[in-house]
Amino acid sequence: MLILRRYLESCGCEPDLVELIRLIARQMETIRKAFLENQTFERTLNPSGELQTQMDTWADEHLIKVVGNSGLVRELASEEQPDIIRFDNSRTDYCMVMDPLDGSSLISTNLAVGTIVGIYEGGGVLQPGSKLRAAFYTLFGPLTVLVVSVGKGVQSFAWDQENEHYLLLRTCISIPEGKQYGTGGLKMEWPPEHIKVIDYFDQNGFKIRYSGSFVADCHQLLTYGGIYTYPGSTKNPEGKLRLLFEAIPLGFIITQAGGRITDGKRNILEIVPEKQHQTTPLYIGSKGIIEKIEEIYSSS
Repeated sequence: MLILRRYLESCGCEPDLVELIRLIARQMETIRKAFLENQTFERTLNPSGELQTQMDTWADEHLIKVVGNSGLVRELASEEQPDIIRFDNSRTDYCMVMDPLDGSSLISTNLAVGTIVGIYEGGGVLQPGSKLRAAFYTLFGPLTVLVVSVGKGVQSFAWDQENEHYLLLRTCISIPEGKQYGTGGLKMEWPPEHIKVIDYFDQNGFKIRYSGSFVADCHQLLTYGGIYTYPGSTKNPEGKLRLLFEAIPLGFIITQAGGRITDGKRNILEIVPEKQHQTTPLYIGSKGIIEKIEEIYSSS
């Protein structure tokens, strides 16, 4: 069975990129083992003003240490850090963005959470998603699943603990035109355009699927299609989800699987980030549904 390293090599990835992706991917078993002793919340807020869990802090510190010691990353931006981190010992031009533990508020309920990573080559971390060299995420569910794209489609791998390899699970993943949706935010604060979008879903027989974990809700799209959305609001028109750590890496993966990502008016992968913790409204999922959403926005 095809393993992660051989897949990356077959795509023509340079050895340092293969090493970096494998290095981060292999930390997921260590992170998973740490869940048992890190179940509570800290008394601190992350740079986005959200209460941190112990696992947020633990995973963030662990990955920063591993990446920093590797010599494979020049610049790193983490959702849990206020500033961009630079590593003077790097022998490469790779720059990395990460959400160390997306959906961490669900840890106490034992629902699926994950780690999101994007890798750029040169130019720093404040680049549009169209410039990504690679993006991947790990989902901690019944299996530890790694979903990866190096710009040549999307593949998923499952961690085989016995052999200590990521084994190919699904290849050439393509998002179908499904009829499911999940939406975040308070209904009373939804903008008029988003209300019209939801009305369209309800009138056309869409089903609701929403877990509260962005990475888990996007993972569903690869099997069922449909969309996930967290719109802007009347109080916060710039939305809640982070452009750099969440929207761009997952948008890159979904687009590589034949889907799309938009803020309602433009392709999010074309946005040049202006600051590390910038947020954005988003709709992500099946191409045809996204086109309909943009039609609704343009006519509103």
